[in-house]
Amino acid sequence: MAEPPVPNRLRPPEGLWRRRVASFGHAFRGVWAALRSEVHLRFHAFATVVVIGLGFYYGISRLEWALVAISVACVWSAELMNTAIEALTDLASPDYHVLAGKAKDVAAAAVLLAALGALVVGGLVFVPRLLVL
Repeated sequence: MAEPPVPNRLRPPEGLWRRRVASFGHAFRGVWAALRSEVHLRFHAFATVVVIGLGFYYGISRLEWALVAISVACVWSAELMNTAIEALTDLASPDYHVLAGKAKDVAAAAVLLAALGALVVGGLVFVPRLLVL
């Protein structure tokens, strides 16, 4: 049996772009699934909308936008990872196990730290503007 020819290294393999586009679809499906099932993520979504609205209302600087965007991304990322860790832990250990509990607690702590960091950034960016009122 003859081996297929070696593909040109400069050209992406067939279907690469289709797989890349599909991976975005999987990611968005994951965000929507988490939004439907996680109350905390819906709270973060609401807070994100409020913060973006405040940013436009107060005309925050590019640097402040960057800090707000990074903070929002960190909180969302931590919450999504927490959701994934909880789901996998529940699958792997349906009954209570000390290590399963520890994994869930540590993942939740990551969300807490990200949220506290975002709260500090939000306070530094918006509190001075709110105090002017």
